[in-house]
Amino acid sequence: MTATSSTLADDRLIVALDVPNAIEALQLAERLGDAVSFYKIGLGMLTGGGLAVANELKQEHGKRIFLDMKLFDIGATVENAVRGLVQFDLDFLTVHGDPHVVRAAREGVGGKSTKILAVTILTSLDRADLDAGLIRAGDIHDLVCERASRAFDAGADGVIASPQEAAMIRALPNAKGRLIVTPGVRPAGAALGDQKRVATPAQALKDGADHIVVGRPIWAADDAPAAARAILAELP
Repeated sequence: MTATSSTLADDRLIVALDVPNAIEALQLAERLGDAVSFYKIGLGMLTGGGLAVANELKQEHGKRIFLDMKLFDIGATVENAVRGLVQFDLDFLTVHGDPHVVRAAREGVGGKSTKILAVTILTSLDRADLDAGLIRAGDIHDLVCERASRAFDAGADGVIASPQEAAMIRALPNAKGRLIVTPGVRPAGAALGDQKRVATPAQALKDGADHIVVGRPIWAADDAPAAARAILAELP
């Protein structure tokens, strides 16, 4: 992969490298070139060389990195895991939004600049899924906002939530200065895939999101750079 400059790219777009292995991830990043400056590497890529990809894109190509691990465990384990991961000079790292997890993650960050983002409720879930998981009754949007507020109080730098909840979260008193990152973003006409609570890129940003995460509509496109540029052209 040749070195690229990402100084002109709009980092509000985060491209999810939801591909099987490091080779395909680096090939995709090379095709996208200067069009994209921010990449998400998730759990599915971890055993396929995800941390090596994160390190190469960050250190050799100047890209920003969002490591989407959704950590959840007892506090000491989360703290230790975060302490190890932030050595990779990550920009964003996700943990589940339970307050004890967020507090432990904050301890693990120490003096590093990595932002801890708390997962509220996965964008692939709806009320029926929450019922099956014995999650308490209530409107899913209200539950997301409550989890976001508790995560902010526990020290989260931001939250992960569907674009349908972005405006409600942005209106929270303790959301000032915090990040809202929205997966479940689909350009108009794109297939929903496994997402259930979605919005277009422009709508997500208008409703208060700071960053949008897009995967399949870009990496599955015949012309991935053109797909990325088309999404960027939609942004307000």
